[in-house]
Amino acid sequence: MTRIVRRRALLAATAASLALPFVARNGFAQDKYPKGPVKLVLGFAPGGITDILARLTAARLETALGTQVIVDNRPGAGGNIGAAAVARAAPDGYSLFFGALGTAVTNQFIYANMPFDTANDFVPVALVASVPNVLLVHKDVPAKTIQELVALAKAKPGQLTYGAAGLGSSTHLAMELLKTETGMQIENVPYKGSALLQQDLLAGRIPVAMDSISIHLPHIRSGAVRALGVTSPTRAPDLPDVPTIAEAAVPGYDAVVWLYVAAPAKTPPEIVKLLSDEIVKAVRSDEMQAKMRSVGALPMPGSAEELAKHIGVETTRWKKIVDAAGLKPE
Repeated sequence: MTRIVRRRALLAATAASLALPFVARNGFAQDKYPKGPVKLVLGFAPGGITDILARLTAARLETALGTQVIVDNRPGAGGNIGAAAVARAAPDGYSLFFGALGTAVTNQFIYANMPFDTANDFVPVALVASVPNVLLVHKDVPAKTIQELVALAKAKPGQLTYGAAGLGSSTHLAMELLKTETGMQIENVPYKGSALLQQDLLAGRIPVAMDSISIHLPHIRSGAVRALGVTSPTRAPDLPDVPTIAEAAVPGYDAVVWLYVAAPAKTPPEIVKLLSDEIVKAVRSDEMQAKMRSVGALPMPGSAEELAKHIGVETTRWKKIVDAAGLKPE
């Protein structure tokens, strides 16, 4: 009897000793995640719609994870500075990146010296939302529809100009896509930001613009500028009477900025799944959807797998658009 007891004790001890290396390697089982604050790095300045959506996501993650989620704004280079910081961070789930279309897809075609490998330095976590842009004209421009604007541009080839905030930006590429699809001949005037673009549009110094909705909304409502179409597949919550470009002129047109969360490559899959599940659950909630729509965003919940597939499809699509626009890395 004593031998049997001793043998069982020995077997139990052996099993425990064999299990320890596995638990230690796994880490997730040994030390429940998270044990401290999580940082959500954002590649854009505070105050914009991307910042607002990042903070909404962080607040919901705080509740779900039971720990502080800190939004860390690191603007510059189209989001590349913030993305590079996360790419170099430890893959432990405590540094996450809140990115946009550019950092996942288009920046690699625009910037000659990318500070990170778009495809290999990150693991997708979740899709969050999309944000439509809007095609605008000054109130004195005779075009009342996109078709009339196309006709006006074709009647004056090379004479009509449009403004967009930055070469290779989502608004610039959205307009280049429209040019490709309609044959419209209109020249780009790049601006360093929406504020300067808005000033020139209101003054009539630039007749046409492609830009985010939020900054121009008061002037659209006052009649100082006219909205001809939004770039999303469905109408924008803030502009329910403005048609989509797809329904008004170009079937299938889609040029939204979509937002997502990623983690450094080699982050444990258990952590990625936990984060993905909680973010998707949050975005699907009625409360968060209402808050997103109130700031002009469209909820776009998607798992890590769905985000990975979306990035692949969008990379192929936008590479063709960039090539058609004749843009070269700088």
